Order: sequence, then structure tokens, then C-alpha cells
Amino acid sequence: MFSGSIVALVTPFKNNKVDEKKLKELVEFQIKSGTAGIVPCGTTGESATLSPAEHERVIELTVKFVNKRIPVIAGTGSNSTDEAVVLTKHAEDCGADASLQVSPYYNRPTQKGLYEHFKTVADHVDIPVILYNIASRTGVNIEPETIARLAKDCKNIVAVKEASANLEQMSRIRALCPEGFDLLSGDDALTLPVMSIGGTGIISVVANIVPKDVAAMVKEFHKGNVKKAQEAHYRLLPLVKAMFIETNPIPVKTAMGMLGMCEPDLRLPMSAMLPENAEKLRKALKEYGLLR
Repeated sequence: MFSGSIVALVTPFKNNKVDEKKLKELVEFQIKSGTAGIVPCGTTGESATLSPAEHERVIELTVKFVNKRIPVIAGTGSNSTDEAVVLTKHAEDCGADASLQVSPYYNRPTQKGLYEHFKTVADHVDIPVILYNIASRTGVNIEPETIARLAKDCKNIVAVKEASANLEQMSRIRALCPEGFDLLSGDDALTLPVMSIGGTGIISVVANIVPKDVAAMVKEFHKGNVKKAQEAHYRLLPLVKAMFIETNPIPVKTAMGMLGMCEPDLRLPMSAMLPENAEKLRKALKEYGLLR
């Protein structure tokens, strides 16, 4: 159901407000570049510092701008189950095609708590739910057995975005979950390895700036052109590394500012890149051929 290069879209700001005009431009750029889906209000979209009204507005606008041309997977997770339910129901009501549910952060629930949290959210909506496993940001790992149980018990929990960087864990998820449950890479550097163990694609950060290249890599692999996919992987790798010199989305937004794609504005506690890291980023963009 969910495959290809799906972009974790940045939220463009201008004067500390959501730049709605620029958001529309970014959505059009992604669709014209062959992106298979758009995730608004994910980690890369700085969901943690959007107000509830802004969060809902960004999802509403993204749905409107996409206009059913590709799937919109709304980031509607929270460390409060009640809040996640409210956000997810709103996304469903305004026409989002699916929900991305990050594991509850800070609370550090048990596996039982994680199961009950995700099941409660899924039970309140009909749209597909994609789990988002990123223990490095949330402090808790969704174990493969918990994912498999959720996939079995909740008909609309249909995929996981795996950002554990642990291929052994991802292999266990693939082995334990039913046929048709999608495994999506949550790490640009591991897109190709994850597809080699049965993954269907990537929810990508670097696709914000090179969507055609990420989409082409995934398509070549799916067509069986492994060598071409490998070539694309190794070409992308230095650029991907540069996207994580500092905490995401600081580098990708800075890069977009350098490329004139949007203002590089971030919201505290995310802050501007250190000058020496910005220089490394600029060098990576030049070496990739994006800057002169």
C-alpha cells in the first residue's frame, strides 16, 4: 500500500509563522519530481513546535494542495493518547489518506502501554495508520513482537516507518508481520539495505532537496535494476550524511535556504547551524552539483 520515495516535508516559516505560499510551492515541487507521498507535520516538519492550530492548518493545506494526486500521510502522533486521537480524527476528517504515529516520547511506556496507545488511536479512525519507530528521539523502542501484534489485531495498522538503524530488528518485523504489512525505511542512508530485506520504500529527509534522485533509486530497485540503485545510493550517501551533521531538520532547512527553496527559519529549541557545520553542508551541496 505504501511504497516509493515519500517525503517528510519541512514546514516553511517566515517571520515565525507558517509560510503557506511556500508550502504550496514545496508540495508542487515534490509532486512534479515524482515523489510517491507527502508527510506533513512529522519530525522534519517540526511538529513538536507547531501550535495545535498550526498543526491542523498545515495538514489541511497539504491535503488541499495535493488534491488527491498522491497520498498525504499526516503526522498526528503525540505522547498523549487523547491528543493523538484528536489530531488523527482531524486529519481523517480533512481528507488525509493515512496517519503517521510516532511512539510516545518522554513517557517511556512499556510494550503493553505502546500496544494500548496505538490500538486506541487506530480504533478511533478508519484511515490507515503507519507506526513510527525512532527510539533515538523518543526514548522507547517498539519491539517487533509488539508491531506484529498490532498488525494482527488492528486492520488499519498497515506499515511501520523504521528508524532504528537496526537491520536485524527490521528483518524480524518483516518475518513476524503478515504479508502486505509495509516496512518503510526511516533513515535515508539505509533505504537500499532496507529494500533488500523486503522494505517497500523510504520516508525521506533528503528528498526535500533531491526528490527526483531518491524516487529514481527506489524505482530502479523495484524494477530489478539493482546496480543502478546501488549507483544512486552511493552518489546520495555523502549528501545524506550532510543532512545529519546536526539534529534534523536543522541541516535540511539550512540547505533549502542555501538553495533558495525556502527561508532557513527554525523554531527554538532548534537553532541555526554552527558556521563550521554550515560550511561542511555547503561543500556537500557543491560536490553533489546543487551549488556552484
